[in-house]
Amino acid sequence: MSNAADSGPDASSEDGDVDVNEDGDDGGGPMQVDSPNYHHENHTAAQTCGWTANALRGEGKCYKNIWYGIESHRCIQMTPVVRCNERCVFCWRDHNGHAYELEGVEWDDPEAVVDASIRLQKKLLSGFGGNDQVPRSVFEEAMEPRHVAISLDGEPSLYPYLPELLEAFHDRDVTTFLVSNGTRPEVLRECDPTQLYVSVDAPERWTFDQVVKAMEDDAWEHLVDTMDVLAEKDETRTVLRTTLIDGENMRDPDWYAAFYQRADPDFVELKAYMHVGHSRGRLDRSSMPDHEDVADFAREVASYMPEFTEVKEVPASRVALLSKTDDTWVPKLKKDSSFWERDPVSSD
Repeated sequence: MSNAADSGPDASSEDGDVDVNEDGDDGGGPMQVDSPNYHHENHTAAQTCGWTANALRGEGKCYKNIWYGIESHRCIQMTPVVRCNERCVFCWRDHNGHAYELEGVEWDDPEAVVDASIRLQKKLLSGFGGNDQVPRSVFEEAMEPRHVAISLDGEPSLYPYLPELLEAFHDRDVTTFLVSNGTRPEVLRECDPTQLYVSVDAPERWTFDQVVKAMEDDAWEHLVDTMDVLAEKDETRTVLRTTLIDGENMRDPDWYAAFYQRADPDFVELKAYMHVGHSRGRLDRSSMPDHEDVADFAREVASYMPEFTEVKEVPASRVALLSKTDDTWVPKLKKDSSFWERDPVSSD
């Protein structure tokens, strides 16, 4: 899977620990989708991100708001496929419940996945309507999502209609942040989300094998090919993400820089591994670097990439951003844009 272990004050999926079901595959998909932490319709699953809950209560927003302009309380965290072709040691999920084989899956069409995602989000957030900490105007905004993070679980590029799914969300005036492990370059070549993330959790093959533990022998070669695909993207904003694990892959900043530069990304995110969920059975707590260590490593990498003049930090999430410009917001998400002018429930 991609790097979906964002640290936050709340404990859920991207934002901390989550109680995932430890049983295996039930024939219809991994047991994760039957966990109370997930809501799902067929192979589409959604879960409330901790930052979404925090934003509703006025307790802070995700770093994606700080850097890119995403309104956390209006963002769906979902996946169109809860299956994965990697077994990353840092993943909070239960690998025993991660099927890889795709035979026999009855795939919903993209419009059905979009409809399911919005229904699931409204169901997940419905309880906040009676929460005294949540202003009514903020709750009403949350009921009209404007963003989707396709990052909850599994590998999205295994869904056979991913490019069409992105278009379907865009047709609903919903921005798309797609997170992929880069093992399907031919699919990503056809994908043009608002922002495309690819996980780069090692700067070379040996470390990749130790950390990612891919199910396919050619996963590293496919990741290299994906770097070339990203370099060809002119309109789509591209981001490389690295989950840093102390003692495992937090070394050789010059090698990372060289690998990153092959993709010519707009941004690079370096983030601390979080000792949560099922990863606690694979890694020690000492594998989780402090924010200062992450920021220092990011600056080391940046020293080999002179075009990346900005190093931004969000200590609460133990994450650092390398950027070529100080203005990192998605242009259409700026407050004076037509995107927000079209928003019927915005309180701004």
